[in-house]
Amino acid sequence: MSNGPDGGFIPLRMSVGVGERADTERADAARNRRLLLAAAQDLIDNHGAAAVTMDAVAREAGVGKGTVFRRFGSRTGLMLALLDHSESEIQRAYLSGPQPLGPGAPPLDRLLAYGRARLKLTSDHLDILIEAGGAGGDFLNHPVWAASNRHVQILLQQLGFGAQLDVISVAVQSPLNAAAVKHLLEIVGLDLETITAEWEAMVRTLARGVVGT
Repeated sequence: MSNGPDGGFIPLRMSVGVGERADTERADAARNRRLLLAAAQDLIDNHGAAAVTMDAVAREAGVGKGTVFRRFGSRTGLMLALLDHSESEIQRAYLSGPQPLGPGAPPLDRLLAYGRARLKLTSDHLDILIEAGGAGGDFLNHPVWAASNRHVQILLQQLGFGAQLDVISVAVQSPLNAAAVKHLLEIVGLDLETITAEWEAMVRTLARGVVGT
């Protein structure tokens, strides 16, 4: 295995007798993977994460259940693959996607768009993030955090928060973490729309404080 351009893994090309046939099989596998991940994401968007079962994904994608099992092994494997795909998508969006999440929009608009996208991703994949350790402090050492934190720090600097951004960047991003979202949803009883609105209000207040100094 080798590192792919989005930080995941891609298989090394294998030497086979018929190269064209092997290329076709790889293309078919990649197409099936995209189809299944899109089906799983559609189920999450329309019915919530609990609706993502191997049977439901197979029906949504129009393939046999065995295809889903062969590709991902289990529901956990499917959800982890979907999480990796979603993370790659959000990174591409804030690095080179359309405004306001992507380059070109004012920094406050970009930061708010990032928070909305991150909260949705966290909510969509909450159970698997909790299982994978996203509720503990270890997530601060994960490459995903490093990339996201760098993006947030750049936007905070553009907003005028200065060069010392370690504390403020953690403060801004902490409510977006799986542990915080789980607590706010399940213990406090807020819905995602309210969490998002309150987070945006906090960021706007912080930004106004900087501008006013």
